[in-house]
Parts: sequence; C-alpha cells; structure tokens
Amino acid sequence: MSALCKENKTMISVEGLKVEFGVTPLFEDVSYVINKKDRIALVGKNGAGKSTMLKILAGIQSPTEGVVAIQRGVTIGYLPQVMILSDTRTVMEEAEMAFEHIFELQEKLAKMNQELADRTDYDSESYHELIERFTHDNERFQMMGGHNFRAEIERTLTGLGFVREDFNRPTSEFSGGWRMRIELAKLLLRHPDVLLLDEPTNHLDIESIQWLEGFLKTSPGAVVLVSHDRAFINNVTNRTIEISCGHIYDYKVAYDEFVVLRKERREQQLRAYENQQKQIQDTEEFIERFRYKATKAVQVQSRIKQLEKIVPIEIDEEDNSALRLKFPPAMRSGNYPVICENVKKAYGDHVVFQNVTLTIHRGEKVAFVGKNGEGKSTLVKCIMDEIPFEGKLEIGHNVQIGYFAQNQAQLLDENLTVFDTIDRVAKGDIRLKIRDILGAFMFGGEASEKKVKVLSGGERSRLAMIKLLLEPVNFLILDEPTNHLDMRSKDVLKEAIKEFDGTVIVVSHDREFLDGLVTKVYEFGGGMVKEHIGGIYDFLQKKKIENLNELQLSQSPTKTTKEEAPASENKLSYEAQKEQNKKIRKLEKQIADCEERIGKLEMQVAAVEEKMATPEGASDMKLYEQHQQLKQQIATIEEEWETVSLELEELQNA
Repeated sequence: MSALCKENKTMISVEGLKVEFGVTPLFEDVSYVINKKDRIALVGKNGAGKSTMLKILAGIQSPTEGVVAIQRGVTIGYLPQVMILSDTRTVMEEAEMAFEHIFELQEKLAKMNQELADRTDYDSESYHELIERFTHDNERFQMMGGHNFRAEIERTLTGLGFVREDFNRPTSEFSGGWRMRIELAKLLLRHPDVLLLDEPTNHLDIESIQWLEGFLKTSPGAVVLVSHDRAFINNVTNRTIEISCGHIYDYKVAYDEFVVLRKERREQQLRAYENQQKQIQDTEEFIERFRYKATKAVQVQSRIKQLEKIVPIEIDEEDNSALRLKFPPAMRSGNYPVICENVKKAYGDHVVFQNVTLTIHRGEKVAFVGKNGEGKSTLVKCIMDEIPFEGKLEIGHNVQIGYFAQNQAQLLDENLTVFDTIDRVAKGDIRLKIRDILGAFMFGGEASEKKVKVLSGGERSRLAMIKLLLEPVNFLILDEPTNHLDMRSKDVLKEAIKEFDGTVIVVSHDREFLDGLVTKVYEFGGGMVKEHIGGIYDFLQKKKIENLNELQLSQSPTKTTKEEAPASENKLSYEAQKEQNKKIRKLEKQIADCEERIGKLEMQVAAVEEKMATPEGASDMKLYEQHQQLKQQIATIEEEWETVSLELEELQNA
C-alpha cells in the first residue's frame, strides 16, 4: 500500500448513490465514507439492497447515479454469497493463488536486478530511477511477506477448519461449502485494505466462525460485511449502516447498540410525523374555513404555499405486530420421538460416526453442532430414512416430521409466484390463512405476486420455511434454517419454535439463534456424538475449558502418568514442577539469545544503510542484497522469538 493510503484515513467515498430496478429506486441519494479501521455491519431487510451495495463497492455493478471514489493504491477484496469455484488444483495450490502478485513481483525484481547488473551508466537519471523502483518494489515484497507466505497459508487454512492432510487433496473432493472456505482463505491471505464479505459465516462451523472473528478484529484494514449472524457482527463490527426505505442510516456503534438507537429514532420519527400531520390538518382546516372570505385571501394563499412546501416525514418500515407466527397444532407424539442405539454410518473406509446412542424426549429442543463434515446432516438423513445405516434407529409412536433441508430454497419452482407456490401445497382450513402467513414472513401485498426467480436468497429461504408451516407436525428437524434469513425473520422463527409444543432438532452454527432456544447440545466430532446438557453458551464455555485442559495435557506429559499411577501423585507432581522449571529456564535463555542476535543484526543493517546513503553505495547492488538478507534474518528470528515467548507465557500460566 502506498504512503498516501497510510496517511489518508478515508479509503472509499460514496457520493449521491442511486440504484433503480424498474420504476422504484432500490436506494437513492446515498452518501458515506469508509475509513481505515472501520468494521461496518451492513444491515436491512432481505431485498433492501445490501448485496447490491457490496457489488457496487467492489466495482462489479454500476449504480444508476452517483460516484464511488476509491483512494489510489487501496485494494479491495470481495467474497460474494455465490461464486464459480475452480476444481483443477489441490487445496494448497488453490490457496497459493492468493500470492500470484508476490510471484509476479518476484519475477519483476529479478529482471530489475539483472538490468542493474548489466548496465554501466551509473550516473544517468534513468539508472537512478531504476534503483528507486527496485528499492520501492523490494520494500513492497518484504511488506507482503514474500518469504513467509506458505506458513501464513497453513495458519489460515487450519483456522478455517482444514487439517494438514487436506492440503494436498484436490478441491474437487470437497463440498461447495468447503470450497467456499478455500475462497475465503484466498481472500484473507491477500490482505486487501478493504474486505467486503457477503454472508461469510454461511459455510462455517462455530469454531471457524470464532477464528474468523479473531482474524477480522485484528485485521489492520477496513471491513464491510453483510451477515445475519447477530453474535458474529456484534463481536466484529464497530459501526452499523442500515438500508431502509431506500435511504441509509449510519450509526458509529455495534449492532446491539444500533437496535436501541434505531428504536429511539423511530419514536422520534413518529412524534415528528404526528406533529407534522397535526400541522397539515390545522392548515387545511384554516384554508377550508376562510377559502371564500376576501379579507383572508392573502393568509389563505400563504397557507396553501406553506402546505406545498411541506416535505412528508417518512417512518421506517417496521411492523412488529405482523411479525408473529405460530405452528399449527398437531397430534401428540409418543414420549421418545427418536431412539438411536449404536448407529454407525460409513462411506467405504471413511467412518462418519459410530456407536451413536441417544434418546430425544418429547418436547425437547436440541442442537446438533460440530465442524462441517462431522455428520450432523448425515444423522438427520438417517432419521429421515433417506440413507442406509448400521445399528438401531427408532422413530416413536405418532411422530409427524417436518423437515427443512439446507437446499430447500433451491428446490422451489422459479416460474411460480410466491402466492402460487404456497397455494399449491396448502390443504384444508390453512388455505384461509395463506395471506396472513405470507404477511408474517414479509410477503404481504404486492410481494406475494413476485416470481420466485426474482427473489433474493433470503426471500427464497423464507418461502421454503413457509411451506414447512402448512402441515401440522409434532417433530421439527431444521438443517441450517437461518442461513439466508434476515434478523427480523430469524427472530420470528425463533419465537415460533420456542412456542412450538413438539420436539425440535436444529442443526445450526448460529449461536445467537440457538441461545435460549435449545436445552441440550449434541456435539459431532472425531466419529463420535457427545451429549451436553444446557444451552449453547454453556456448551461453548465447557468446550473452551476442555480445550485448555487438552492444551495443558499436551504440554505436560507427566500429567498422563499421573492418571496411570495415582499412588505416586505427590512425587510426580514434584517431578512435573521440576521439569516445568527446567523448560522455563531454557525458554528464557532462548528469548535472551534471540534478542541478542536481533540487536547485532540491527547494528549491521544500520551500517549497510549508512553505506547505501552514499553515491557509491546507491549503485552497489550487493549492498541491497545484503540489506535484504539481513532484514530476512531479523524477520525469521523475530518469528522464533514470538513463538518461544508464547510458549513461555503458557507454561508460566499453567
């Protein structure tokens, strides 16, 4: 990034933006700036124009009117909801594509270096310009991590849930969700100045979401994200831009605080609207009363002009009264809707899970969580009897299952209208309530006549959810039901599930949605399914503690021995302490050694830089190479120092 960008905090400036689809503008007269360190949550109803706004910022779509000015040198990275994915490389090769610019720069530097070695016109202006270009590009190469990119790739892929064995596997072996993770990894590895992320958590499990949160919080650039994961945007963002009624409202706060401020804003709008309506009414009454009195003609004309000048106050679209939903009553099921005994599912040699033994009681609301690919959706398919399995799995007496799958939204007929889609599946008395249900999921009025093919991903998911509500069921299985739902719709669905008197299984990574909804968590991982009593945050807290314990066990091998021979506990405890102290002293010596080496190298760098500042030194390419090597050595030792320091800190806190 250029020095100009570093100095100038404003990265992107948006002026007078307008987007039209047909007659009605999606939004108009939109102006705002994106500054360095801004972490912006772009929020609004599905169909408000959030994804469109990201596309405009990314330069993929042009607005009808207005300007998007990007500061010179600012790089932009964009992750769309849907993209075309490559299938020709391994995971590592695909991730390395993020560093194409480094390979190009490396090639460019090599050519310049050769040119400097071949030329003899040391005093010419063009030679000095070449030296300047080389120095500048070499600095860029170092800043971009030209020598350390492979380690960075490994860290990023691991954080997003890949294991080392995956690195050399072809991407074609992975599901669409996992390939989206590779694309996200490539984007993060490029370190753009502005990150534009459209629903980045849709294909991530809870652990990967938490890793991404940490990454974005420490990211030096700006972030603009669209997400319906409330916990995620609260943890990441410090600014909220809402698109509503074709306008934007900019708040310098995280989402939860924004919700409070928006409520206050709406109350103010209502008061202002009521005052305006009273003013209009009083003016109209005056005009009507004195319209035909000659003595009042001037005042009447003045009031008419006043009336014409009044700009109507708009109130934000928010009708919570309509946003209430209830599942239709159903027949009572048996006490145990699902009983699993030693259930196993394998594809050839690959065991997805085994020895799964669990009982779900009537009325329980449980969550299936775990990394992607660990078998959550697979067990659901076993329960639905969609795939064969080993072991015993019983569905209880009188169980009527309502199933929402991840791909449900894609199975809709694109040529039907919203109303026709529902009209075709609705039977009996429920047909009388179609309009009410459509209104509850924000398909009221004209929206019900929209064709499915023009609906956004979120709107399609809402429509698929409505189909689920049409038949009375007593057992709900929801596989990632919130992926494309906006926050309003999610709240409606959550409340409906909470009031549902049947049994519920929710497969989800959305912590906010699961919080207060489920009372039991089934964790999928390592071919096993573990039961955890309590809510989602109880489970996450417990997992955090468990992971810390695992870390301590791996660092202190004597603790394993302790479990094997409890009789000699005290002795082993003493031995372990002795061993730990020995390790601490060794690490402290390593740190001191690193610091000493860095100090010596920095003195050498200063000496070389002094020589480079002279006319003779400026044209000596060996000095530049020496300078580069010294800098690289410092970077390597600093990395070692950091690793050892962290290890020491962990040991001291153990």
